[in-house]
Amino acid sequence: MAGETNLEVLLEELSPSLGEEIFVVCTLPEADYGALASTRPLASICEVEGLTLVLSQAEADAHGLTYEGTHRCITLRVHSSLEAVGLTAAVSRALADAGISANMLAGYYHDHVLVPAEKADAAMVRLSALGASLD
Repeated sequence: MAGETNLEVLLEELSPSLGEEIFVVCTLPEADYGALASTRPLASICEVEGLTLVLSQAEADAHGLTYEGTHRCITLRVHSSLEAVGLTAAVSRALADAGISANMLAGYYHDHVLVPAEKADAAMVRLSALGASLD
């Protein structure tokens, strides 16, 4: 099933959902893709400098990994297309205007936003207001 591409519809149906889990971002220099797969990372990105993992703080601590900051994940429940234009910009702009950093992750069905754990509730208020502002 193809995802939505119309920005107005995407924003109206954004339906952000805040997960309870605390996430961290770790880097493993010289690690190959699939390293620490048992930690079930939310995301894994291979970079020239090493493998970046977004995983639960509990898993990072259990494996002795270092990280800076903690995050919570907001899932945008609307089924957005990977071809949609403007959703990332609208979400990041709404959060930036509130002084909240946003790290976007795109899945096939949904976009996910990592925000600082201490600003997660404020981020939810901002994102919930996005669709309402179109009414």
